[in-house]
Amino acid sequence: MEMVLFIGVQATGKSSFYLEKFFRTHIRINGDMLKTRRREELLVRACLEGKIPFVVDKMNLTRADRAAYIGRAKAAGFGFGRCDSAQRAS
Repeated sequence: MEMVLFIGVQATGKSSFYLEKFFRTHIRINGDMLKTRRREELLVRACLEGKIPFVVDKMNLTRADRAAYIGRAKAAGFGFGRCDSAQRAS
């Protein structure tokens, strides 16, 4: 299973990239759609426990922001990747 972590400021195309590359294979976890951290937490937990691939579509700008997701994904046996704006441009 795989968790993909998007990194980038607002309006850099993260959501569009999700639609282009991951829509058919990964659940999208996005705070704007879910509206509360509790809902986000429930969906992350469900994906990890159910071994469902997912994309975290948030800014994730600090190491601490990213570490919270990466640690849990590793503990659940997930591989993980990251995608930032510079990678998409190349």
